[in-house]
Amino acid sequence: MVAALRRDYTTAPISAEEKVMVEYVVQLTRDATRITPEHHRRLAEAGYDDRARLQITLIAAWFNSINRVADALGVARGSVDEVEVAK
Repeated sequence: MVAALRRDYTTAPISAEEKVMVEYVVQLTRDATRITPEHHRRLAEAGYDDRARLQITLIAAWFNSINRVADALGVARGSVDEVEVAK
């Protein structure tokens, strides 16, 4: 599943509801200033209530923020086996 999502989320074997959520998160990640009421309408129609939309937004934004901090500090994104632990 993870490999399919990394390769192309639009063709990954996920539900229509999950695809709406992923499309929202992709837009949030690429340019949050371009999130429109239409994005929120699609999430609502897919069954995500206000609380779920808030949680999706907060989690995606948090991951984006942490990734930027890690990138700025030069923290490797490799697997655990590839990362050297400071002793």
